[in-house]
Amino acid sequence: MVEDELALLDKSINEFWNKFKSNVSDASCQMVGLRDTYKEINKAFAEKLSVKLKEEERMVQMFLEYQNQICRQNKLIQEKKDNLLKLIVEVKGKKQEMEVLTAKVQDLKEEYARKKETISTAKKASEERLKRLQKSVDLYKDRLGLEIRKIYGDKLQFIFTDIDPKHPDSPYMFCLYLNEAREYEVSDSAPHLECLAEFQEKVRKTKNFSAFLANVRKAFSTVVYN
Repeated sequence: MVEDELALLDKSINEFWNKFKSNVSDASCQMVGLRDTYKEINKAFAEKLSVKLKEEERMVQMFLEYQNQICRQNKLIQEKKDNLLKLIVEVKGKKQEMEVLTAKVQDLKEEYARKKETISTAKKASEERLKRLQKSVDLYKDRLGLEIRKIYGDKLQFIFTDIDPKHPDSPYMFCLYLNEAREYEVSDSAPHLECLAEFQEKVRKTKNFSAFLANVRKAFSTVVYN
């Protein structure tokens, strides 16, 4: 009888122990799960908080920048307002000077119109002069082996050939145009001629363009034979 009671007691103790271990194991698993869930929630919260803080920081920066822009705009507006007020005061206090200024403006307009007409006339004269120059040079084209081309900036390019007997097609050239003073301006000789400036001054004085061309061709010939 006692042995049976001891066996029953031992069985009850084992069942209680096994049930206790099972409950402890389940509780441990639940704790681990809760801990992991807490970590995930905490991590998600930290990430959301970080994004929120960055967003708020960006909004603060935008607000400060906008505030600075408003300050600059207000300052600029105030400066313009002050300048406008000063201008209004000056205009009101100097009505007579405004009338004088208006008269001067009218004189300037008339002077501009006269200069415009003068420039137009000078341009036409220049075009006529270039035409005459073209005709004059055409007379010597065959004799001097000369070709004339109109290039950029209303310049004329003069190209001599038949200068070098060994290379009759070799070009020797320079450019010519009329400057603002309506005088001949010679430039860009190839090959370079030291005497070109002297020829330029001479043709300005004598207006003998035929002699000028002959002198330039002679100078190119001198370069070839030297």
